[in-house]
Amino acid sequence: MINFSPFWATMKKKKITQYRLIQNGIDNKTLDRLRKNKNITLITLERLCQILNCTPNDIVKFTDEPENSRRSQRG
Repeated sequence: MINFSPFWATMKKKKITQYRLIQNGIDNKTLDRLRKNKNITLITLERLCQILNCTPNDIVKFTDEPENSRRSQRG
């Protein structure tokens, strides 16, 4: 399962706003995909790394089980 929680943490740590990402060519649709842990292209991942001056590990992590199954186990 794709998880973009590191992306949001990296943005906060580096004090980069969503507005700044938009100014650098990342559109609202992409930000929405990141919020919903949906797929993005490698080109977008590369662009985010350039803007945030980080590595892909600072943006995405992969987990073995789907997010929905983790939610159902908790509750």
